[in-house]
Amino acid sequence: MHLDAAAELRLIEWCPVGCRSDLVETTIVLPEGPLRRCPSCGQLVSQITAQAYAASMHEFNTPRGTLPTQRTQKRHDVRAAKLFKTVSSLLQKESGGGRLLDVGCSSGALLESARGHGFDVEGVEPAAQAAEYARSTGLTVFQGYLQDACYPSESFDVVTLMEVIEHLPDPSALLKEVWRVLKPNGVFVVGTGNGASWTVQLVGASWGYLHVAQHGGHISFFNPDSLGNLARQCGFRVERIETRRVSLADKQQTGRAKYGVLKVLAEMLALPARLCGKGHDMLAFLRKRPA
Repeated sequence: MHLDAAAELRLIEWCPVGCRSDLVETTIVLPEGPLRRCPSCGQLVSQITAQAYAASMHEFNTPRGTLPTQRTQKRHDVRAAKLFKTVSSLLQKESGGGRLLDVGCSSGALLESARGHGFDVEGVEPAAQAAEYARSTGLTVFQGYLQDACYPSESFDVVTLMEVIEHLPDPSALLKEVWRVLKPNGVFVVGTGNGASWTVQLVGASWGYLHVAQHGGHISFFNPDSLGNLARQCGFRVERIETRRVSLADKQQTGRAKYGVLKVLAEMLALPARLCGKGHDMLAFLRKRPA
């Protein structure tokens, strides 16, 4: 196949943030080809085709969806408690007490946590089986996409978008709809991987987060600058962006002894990475600006 023909099959041809710079290939080589980078904002994008992308998304259409396992439940609870403490602080409330919408809620794990912290919750989830499971637990979940839910304007105090934005070829339409359904000065929380993290810089293609075979639909990798730029274009003010964690090895691909050493080194880097905004887990707290 000629290069021009191959390019026509790529799902993402331009920077999802809206920069006009031509994307350039990086040295991070995945099965789909080298990741491409926007010279203006640093956004990284996959060269995956539309067909391969659609096939990779099927993994989410299961009843369990992204529910925590017994082993990961405690970590989920701790992170959710920190998240909702920050949200309540931004809302200037001691705890909960507002309407929260989780976009891409899967089987409802974050909604259950939010409800436990005093929020009145609803969710949106395109995967039919995951949405049905969430509804079976008593949660109110719209099965489909946010733009199709047709919520009235200014309906919610908080909207969360956790591990979703990296799946979107063109995220601006979704962010503009989030802006519409948020109340004035409402809080928008985005969780995603950090494409400018020390993990990416140190291990590159060995980081499993970049691979659709391990994380279906992961095709667009933000960093604090590119996410902040997109947020401002869509009517949000950046309140704070946090990053955490460093990874130097994949447990499945590294011997036990070597993995143990690299894990200790990663833990030593965790604090400076967080202070420098170089952790690979990124959490952005945004606020809706008035029109």
